Amino acid sequence: MHKIYLNIILALAAVGILIGGYVAFNNGQQVRELPYFEPIEQGLKNNTDSLNRHLVFDFSLTDQTGKTVTRKDFENSITVVDFFFTSCQGICPKMNSQLKRVYENYKGNPEVKFLSHTVNPEKDSAEVLAEYAKHYNADANQWHFVTGDKPQLYKLARKSYLVSNTNGNGGKEDFVHSQNFALIDKAGHIRGVYDGTDSVEVNRLMVDMNVLLGSYFKK
Repeated sequence: MHKIYLNIILALAAVGILIGGYVAFNNGQQVRELPYFEPIEQGLKNNTDSLNRHLVFDFSLTDQTGKTVTRKDFENSITVVDFFFTSCQGICPKMNSQLKRVYENYKGNPEVKFLSHTVNPEKDSAEVLAEYAKHYNADANQWHFVTGDKPQLYKLARKSYLVSNTNGNGGKEDFVHSQNFALIDKAGHIRGVYDGTDSVEVNRLMVDMNVLLGSYFKK
């Protein structure tokens, strides 16, 4: 009789371990839900979906090939977004080195794109961006380095992607310098913001990218 009870207890313990593992698995990268990022000021919330969640804005910018790119070009992909300038000797090289690491992990994946905006469009022409992109072996079909109208670029950083909490209108004396990466889902929602100079944060970005992709992070 004691042996029967012992076998039952061991069986229940085994089931408990399996259930615990299943719960841990399902609370992990594969199925956990990412948050939706929203503007702090309600007045900024002027582009929303049917559930009143913030959507990134439409835009028209020029990439390193001279091609005009718009929000429509990114609709069927998750997108990693950052802001930099080519002559930056501070945080930008570190950021783009980290971003290259992410790019190499998803290179050739049609569901993943990268969008790097210059904050110095007066100097960073499409030709300058093309030379800069070569340092990162960036495929222009997947990793877009873009330039354009300064007020539009600065509005995108502050009001659309929410990577900078500074104020300004993109005027001559205005300047945005953010180390943040934003993760955008296929519908145009911000699902994460990460410190692009921190390798641990960038690892977390890749984990979250795989949540959206339904796969697992590989270093």
